[in-house]
Amino acid sequence: MRVGEIVTAGFLALLSLYLMWKSTELPIGYIAGRGPGGGAWPFWLSAIMLICCGCIAFNWWRGSNPAAQSDEPVLDSHGWRTLLLVGGGIVGFVALVNIISMYGAIAVFLFYYTFILGRHRLILSLSISLITPIALFFFFEGAMRITMPSGLPFTDPVFNILYDIIY
Repeated sequence: MRVGEIVTAGFLALLSLYLMWKSTELPIGYIAGRGPGGGAWPFWLSAIMLICCGCIAFNWWRGSNPAAQSDEPVLDSHGWRTLLLVGGGIVGFVALVNIISMYGAIAVFLFYYTFILGRHRLILSLSISLITPIALFFFFEGAMRITMPSGLPFTDPVFNILYDIIY
């Protein structure tokens, strides 16, 4: 557990540095009359993640939490199974984005996660799986004017209805 904690913190710190560097391809400061530059949110969120990794490494060095003092394995058989099920769901989500759209993939992933993995009731799983992507659609497409991948043409009728509500 102790080795896993510092390796994960180190990996996430390197990822944070890469994302901070990559986000500087766009302006990261405030642009007068327009607001934050395109790289501002990625840069500052990555900076916060880097600070958190530093805190994890500091606590690891001090041995101030149970994980930093443990010689137990990071994942037992249940942990590996859960990692594979959730990771497989995320791979499926990414694979579905270009087929059934970002919002369709979100709906399928949420249903998989809440009903199949979470074992919640069907009505709750369907509610979350349908309401969340619609709310995200109105937030990104309507309020933020950011277009997400819309998938293959068979998804157009659904989006046409939602665009009619926005415009």
